[in-house]
Amino acid sequence: MSQAIKAYRHVATTPEFHERERLRSKARHDEAQALKNAEKRAEEKAQKKWETIVAQKDATLAEKDATLAQKEATLAQKDATLAQKEATLAKKDATLAQKDATLAEKEATLAQKEAEIEMLKKKLNGANK
Repeated sequence: MSQAIKAYRHVATTPEFHERERLRSKARHDEAQALKNAEKRAEEKAQKKWETIVAQKDATLAEKDATLAQKEATLAQKDATLAQKEATLAKKDATLAQKDATLAEKEATLAQKEAEIEMLKKKLNGANK
């Protein structure tokens, strides 16, 4: 066993062994660096994709906001038109009420005149007898 340890120590102190260990260490470092760079590129790609998706969603939302604003403007115009029509209807209702009142006055006057005519007819018939 001690011979194996001596042989290992002898081999471990040779320049070839040190060079191989240096190359192994450099290879491990390079591999770790490559993995780190690959992860960084993947994260950047994912971030860019996320930003693209967010930008698309923002654009869609802006379009929907614009559509909603147009619909609200149309609704406001229709509300204004409805208010104008209601005002016109109210004026017509007031005119109709005035005409109804005038008609009622004329009907009352007519009834009064018919009553006077009946009284005059009775007087005339009573005077002719």
